[in-house]
Formats: sequence, C-alpha cells, structure tokens
Amino acid sequence: MNWHGIRAIYRFEMARTLRTLAQSIIAPVVSTSLYFVVFGAAIGSRMGDIDGISYGAFIIPGLIMLSLLNESISNSAFGIYMPKWSGTIYELLSAPVSAMEVVMGYVGAAASKSVLLGLLILATARLFVPYSIAHPFWMLCFLLLTAVTFSLFGFIIGLWADNFQKLQIVPLMVVTPLTFLGGAFYSINMLPPLWQKVALFNPVVYLISGFRWSFYGVADVNVGISVAAILSFLALCLGTIWWIFRTGWKLKA
Repeated sequence: MNWHGIRAIYRFEMARTLRTLAQSIIAPVVSTSLYFVVFGAAIGSRMGDIDGISYGAFIIPGLIMLSLLNESISNSAFGIYMPKWSGTIYELLSAPVSAMEVVMGYVGAAASKSVLLGLLILATARLFVPYSIAHPFWMLCFLLLTAVTFSLFGFIIGLWADNFQKLQIVPLMVVTPLTFLGGAFYSINMLPPLWQKVALFNPVVYLISGFRWSFYGVADVNVGISVAAILSFLALCLGTIWWIFRTGWKLKA
C-alpha cells in the first residue's frame, strides 16, 4: 500500500478546502442555519410534536443529511473532475499509485470534509433548538458511512461528467428533491397509506430514518433495513468504480 501517495492526494484535497473555506464550510453551515431559524425556531414553535419530539429537534437529522449528501457528492465529484479537465489525470494514472489508493485519497478527503461539516451543523443547531442524541456511537457510524458512500457516488459522477454543469445535475435535480421527499421535514407515517408505500421507493428515506433513530430512538423504517440499504449502495458504488478503472471508461478517452 502506497501510503505516501494516498497522503499526498488527501492533503492536496484538504488544502483546497482551506483555500475555499467560505464556499466549502461556511456557506453550507449558514444556509442550514437559516433552515433552523425558519423551520425550527419560527415555524417549529407553532407546530405540535412529532412522535413526541418537538418539530425543531425533529428536523435536525434531516437537515444534516441534506447537507451531508450534497457536500459529499460535490466535494468528491469536483476533486476528481479537475484533473480530468486540466489533463493531469494522465499523470495520476501513470503515477505509482493503484486505483484503490487514488480512490482512498480523493474519497477520504471528501468524506472527512463532509463529516466535519455535519458535526459543525450539529453544533450550530444547539444554538437554535434543544436536542438529544440517544445513540451517539450509531449517530457517528451513520454519519461516517453515509459520507463515505456518497463520496464514492460523487467520485463516479466526477468521472462521468463532461463539463461543470453535469457536476451539479445529480445533486440539484436528484438528491435534493429525494431528500425533501424523504422525510427530512416530516415523518412518512404522516402521509396517506398509498403515499407511504410510494415513499419506501425513495432510498433517502432509509438514510434519514436510520439517522433520526440514532438521535431519538424513533424511525419510519426498521433500522436494520436502513443499514442494509446504505451498505448495498456502498457495495454498488465500489463495484462501479472497480469497473471504471478496469475498463478505462471516461478515463482514457
């Protein structure tokens, strides 16, 4: 294992975060804080509890997941797309680092930034609404597992994208709508029976439900199914990346 190569890629990507601190960290925290102000403090104080949890506290896991998914995808996709765009991807492919080491460097950095962002949003939420964490260990596990999985997904998007516009298509047109419809601001048990069944086809439901369980011990779907859904998507992303490096799709064209 070439740890020097992994560390070099990782440090380069983390240094890019420091150069774009306002865009990478401050902007997502501020925008999520506005959700806490509007939905948590203003609207939440006038709404009833959901499953015995105040509305402001109830939406915290969903809002963290919303930022976590988008930032994990964007950080990883942009990180690998830039070498493609500048042409330095060929230097990376010819360097004495394996495909696994390249993925570990880029995905590790993207996941680290996303986890840091999630923890900052969690700390910021304390300024607006009180909350508790029933299962801190599982909360960190869900946070880390989701960040790694969607950083892998973002890595695939970065390899697939041919221009900067394509980098934003999936986060804006797919992930964000699925998150809003996945129970970020409500429990799917509040929906009519037909729409409850339809919502179960939304993969983000399982992410938010499991993450919310780690906070309050309540979930819309079985926690075991949530973990299985994340691990299945993780395996799918790993398999796709293995195939890409094996065939050279979007790498050698």
